[in-house]
Amino acid sequence: MSDWLITNADIVNEGRRFHADLRVRSGRIDAIAPKLAAKPAERVFDACGRVLIPGMIDDHVHFREPGYTAKADIASESRAAAAGGVTSFIDMPNTNPATLTHALLDDKYALAARSSAINFAFYFGASNGNLDAIRTLDPRTVPGVKVFLCESTGNLCVSDPATLDGVFRDSPVLVAVHCEDDRIVHANIDRAKAQYGDAIPMRMHADIRSRQACFESTQWAVETARRHGTRLHVLHVSTADELALFESGPIAGKRITAETCVHFLRYTDADYTTLGGKLKCNPSIKAASDRDALLRALIDTRLDILATDHAPHLLEEKAQPYTRCPSGIPLIQFALQSALEHVFDGKLTLERLVETTSHAPATLFAIKDRGFLREGYFGDLALIDLEMPQAVKRDDVLSKCGWSPFEGDTFRASIAATWVNGNLVWNAGKLDGASRGQRLEFTR
Repeated sequence: MSDWLITNADIVNEGRRFHADLRVRSGRIDAIAPKLAAKPAERVFDACGRVLIPGMIDDHVHFREPGYTAKADIASESRAAAAGGVTSFIDMPNTNPATLTHALLDDKYALAARSSAINFAFYFGASNGNLDAIRTLDPRTVPGVKVFLCESTGNLCVSDPATLDGVFRDSPVLVAVHCEDDRIVHANIDRAKAQYGDAIPMRMHADIRSRQACFESTQWAVETARRHGTRLHVLHVSTADELALFESGPIAGKRITAETCVHFLRYTDADYTTLGGKLKCNPSIKAASDRDALLRALIDTRLDILATDHAPHLLEEKAQPYTRCPSGIPLIQFALQSALEHVFDGKLTLERLVETTSHAPATLFAIKDRGFLREGYFGDLALIDLEMPQAVKRDDVLSKCGWSPFEGDTFRASIAATWVNGNLVWNAGKLDGASRGQRLEFTR
C-alpha cells in the first residue's frame, strides 16, 4: 500500500520549484528525478502538473483527548488534518488529565498509536509541581515542554516564579511558551465586568487579552531564556509589538524562535462583528496592522513557523456569552488553503510557505527523516491543486466539533491528495482512514 510512483509533479522543496517524478517504496522516498520508469507492482499516480510538497508538520494543536472527547479526539482531528495536507502533529498537554507525568505522556502515545491517521508527538506540560519530572525528560522522545504563562483553556498557568526559573534553567528539551501576562489579563477582565457586567461584547476580547499582556509576557520569556541559554520557542505570536524581540535569519542558527498561526494572518478584530465567539481564541486576534506585520515577519524570517493552534469547541459552547464562551478555533483542515491565499495575493512565495509549514518544524524539533522531500525520508506528501477552488461548507468539515470559521469562504486552491508514510490517506475528496501514523522520533 505504500509503493507509489507519482509522475508529472511540480515539486516545491528546499527553496526550489522543479518538475519531476517521485517514487515511494516501503513508505519512504526512493527517488526524485525526471521521467522515472514504473516498476512491477508499483501504483502510478499522475500528479497532472499539480504542486507536490512535504506534508505540513503542525507543531501546535489541541486534539482534546483525553478528557474532552465530545469536542474532538485524536481519530477525528487527525483525519481532518490529513484532508488538509497535514501529515504530522504535536499536541498540547492541556487535556484532562493534563500531561504532567511520564505515565500520562505514555498513555497519550498509546492512544495515538491506536487511532491517529497521521504522525504524532506530544508536549510535556509544566505545572507548579512537576519540575523534577521535567528534568528527567528524554530529548529523543519528547518534542518539548509547554509552559502557560497565563490562564487559558484547561488552566495550566505556571505561577510560581521559582518553578518558572527552574523550567527555563533545567529543561533538557525545548521550552514552548504561551505568552500572555496573567495579571494584566485579569485586570482587564475586571474592568470589562465593571463596565458591562455579564454582557461583555465579544469585540472586547482583543482589549482584554491585550497587546500589552502579550508583549510584556513575551519580553519576560525572551529575557529569561537569554539569561539561562534556554532553547525557547514562542507560540502563536499575535502582535506587531512582539516582533522586535526576535531576529531574522535561518532557523537552524537560532536559540529563540517564534511562530504565528493561520488565523492571525487572515482575521482582524473587525471580524468579531460577524463571527462573534467563533473567533475567540487566546491570544486574541487583534488589529489589521498586526495581521499585516505578522505576515511581513513570516516572509522576512523574523517569524519561523506557521502553525494552526487548532482548538475545537462545540458550537453551543461558542454561542455562550463572553465570560462563558471558551477560547479556541478549529482550523487544521483548511489551514494550508488559508495560507495559500497569501501566495495567490503575491505576498508570500510558495517556497517560503513550505519552509514555514514543513522544513522549519522538522528542523526546530530535530524530527527524524521528515519535513523534506529527500531520498530516504518518509513519504509524507501533500498534492495541491492551484486551479481547483473550494467553497467551504459545513458538510465538508471533518473535525468532530462540526463547524469551521471558514464556512462560506472560497479558497483558490484545494488539497488534491495526502500521503502519510507512503499511504494515500486523502484523494479527490475521499478519506482512507485505515492506516495509522507513526510516533515522531527526534535526533538529539
